[in-house]
Amino acid sequence: MISLIATVLNEGDNIRHLFDSIERQTRRPDEIVIVDGGSSDDTLAIMREYVKVLPLRIFVEPGCNISQGRNRAIAEARGELIAVTDAGVRLSETWLEQISAPLVDEPALNVVGGFFVADPQSAFETALGATTLPLAREIDGATFLPSSRSIAFRKSAAIASGLYPEWLDFCEDLVFDLRLREQGGPFAFAPDALVYFRPRRGLRQFFRQYYLYARGDGKANLWFKRHLIRYLTYFVLTPGIFFVGALWHPALWLLYLLGAADYLYQPYRRLPTLMRRAPDRSPRAWLFCIVMIPLIRLSGDIAKMIGYPVGWRWRLAMRPPNWRRVER
Repeated sequence: MISLIATVLNEGDNIRHLFDSIERQTRRPDEIVIVDGGSSDDTLAIMREYVKVLPLRIFVEPGCNISQGRNRAIAEARGELIAVTDAGVRLSETWLEQISAPLVDEPALNVVGGFFVADPQSAFETALGATTLPLAREIDGATFLPSSRSIAFRKSAAIASGLYPEWLDFCEDLVFDLRLREQGGPFAFAPDALVYFRPRRGLRQFFRQYYLYARGDGKANLWFKRHLIRYLTYFVLTPGIFFVGALWHPALWLLYLLGAADYLYQPYRRLPTLMRRAPDRSPRAWLFCIVMIPLIRLSGDIAKMIGYPVGWRWRLAMRPPNWRRVER
């Protein structure tokens, strides 16, 4: 038995995309467990329409966060195999079949990571997808930590890992992945188990998203070295090259070009792939994306550098549980 779970909150504008894509699955879930965090729009009314055509069970938990909602859904799930996705996405037709097959075929396997790709609706969203989302060929399946937009696991393994951290509001799926890998062993990677989602609509939304991600990193003490390298690059290396070039020889400023090439190589390399899925492929859209990519990268870095210390300040004040230790 395979249970598909998700949490929702005020998704009335796009929840149909998810349920319509579930209807089209080549392998349908045996049950669908949705936890609503207290939607004030028409999300619940729309979901109840699908009770007639899908094995849907809905639970309402006003005020719950994503982790609490997912943990409630896992507890309510009747299946040992659980597939997780998010509201606001659409699933490829073979998603559930692809992401569950390794678990069915290999009883010793506990976790399968699927993949997710941008579904851009504007030139900005195309540029954002190219800047922030890796392509499948860039992924090392042995180390990949899947988003909970696209993951499947055994219920027993999730419980043994301590489930999602309910004290953490962002980056909760990364902590879940790390604990699940420690307790449940290696993950399988199913790159064809695709979830399509729409990137943020504008730069302000993107900035807030990355600020919150970095704040979550700080709260959970994640990726300290990565964040340290970012601070050193912007506040030590970048001004250092300028002053050394001014004092010694301006030719050293050419290092900025090398740094920029490395900084922007992957986004520009991904852009042709994203443009093939974009609604606007005109020369104007291409030019817009080329100009926006450096701005998006810079904005994301600034958001992370602001958010990370905010998360650390919260961590020092609140002293959250040590998520690396699973209580038995």
